[in-house]
Amino acid sequence: MIIRKAPRVEAWYSFSKMKKTNPYLFLFKAVVAGLAAAFVILLLRPEMLGQSRPVVEVRQSPILQTTPGMSSGPVSYAHAVEVAAPAVVNIYTTKIITERVNPLLRYFFGDQYIPRQRLENSLGSGVIVSNQGYILTNNHVVEGAAEIEVLLRDGRSAEARLVGTDPETDVAVLQIDLEEIPSITINLANTLRVGDVVLAIGNPFGVGQTVTMGIISATGRDDVGISTFENFIQTDAAINPGNSGGALVDANGNLVGINTAIFSRSGGSQGIGFAIPMSIASDVMEQLIENGRVSRGWLGVETQDITPQLAESFGLQNITGIIIAGIQRNGPAAQAGLRPGDIILSVNGKASTDSKTVMNQIARVAPGGKLQLQILRNGKVMNVEAIVGERPSMGRQKANRG
Repeated sequence: MIIRKAPRVEAWYSFSKMKKTNPYLFLFKAVVAGLAAAFVILLLRPEMLGQSRPVVEVRQSPILQTTPGMSSGPVSYAHAVEVAAPAVVNIYTTKIITERVNPLLRYFFGDQYIPRQRLENSLGSGVIVSNQGYILTNNHVVEGAAEIEVLLRDGRSAEARLVGTDPETDVAVLQIDLEEIPSITINLANTLRVGDVVLAIGNPFGVGQTVTMGIISATGRDDVGISTFENFIQTDAAINPGNSGGALVDANGNLVGINTAIFSRSGGSQGIGFAIPMSIASDVMEQLIENGRVSRGWLGVETQDITPQLAESFGLQNITGIIIAGIQRNGPAAQAGLRPGDIILSVNGKASTDSKTVMNQIARVAPGGKLQLQILRNGKVMNVEAIVGERPSMGRQKANRG
């Protein structure tokens, strides 16, 4: 009977036999086996030779060091919404629309023909800014409304009284009479920075109160063409029809602006929305509550920015200012001795860079106040003092008149 040994035992048997028959061959093969084993071990464990495994190098963002005035943003803005949202209301308006009369009907029926009237409903948003029930919204939300109804977040509703409107800033103030009215905290610190997180709260498309988030994209937008006096906050927080008059709040729930318009080619939000800053809205609100109207300064001048072509034609190299293109007869500017062709270099010590800025400066001065103007006339610098008059209502046109 033949017995086969297992390979490992058989190999050991051969290895032992070789050791007895040929010791030199045995020594040679033992050395070779040892070197092979060492090679395998070093290949798998290179650190045994004092070397480490290859390290993959990656670029990592540096650890941000907290600097004074810098804070990390919250994971959730629910607290800001809880603080601000109860003071944001839905506004429903009813307008009486009179149909345009067909001339033929007027011809055949004369004064006996009575034009038909219909009711038109629209919606918007507003913000309760006082426990006395005062609400800030847009003028275009309530313009021409016969009835205004306000719906609070808690389900209560009330008919609103129109306190006053200011079409030149698109601001309106309403008032409701209810008990325990919630109100929002206003941020007038004017510390907004591009990149700050903001929330837009309103009633888009009438679906109910909605909150959207974005950042401040820009400040001081003054050439949008929405109203006469513009200094808008631009944001990419989604603003849609129905958001008008709603709140733009900071990450702490404080009111920083009144949402008023969007730039859109489709009618929907495209990430460019505009809000009236509270520095303007609160001043207009106070005047509307106290006087029922807004009073602004006025000089009675029509101005034009200095373009490169005008600078060349007038020989105004390296001159910054605005040109007086026209003057109202017997207006404050005429009484101060200003003339067409004069160049306003500064107003109350502040350099004049464009017509919009100068008109806003003039408008902020109360009627009867004084303005110190530095002008250039026939190549000579002169100082002129003007007594500001009261600006007549001009709607949303002629923004370069002051």
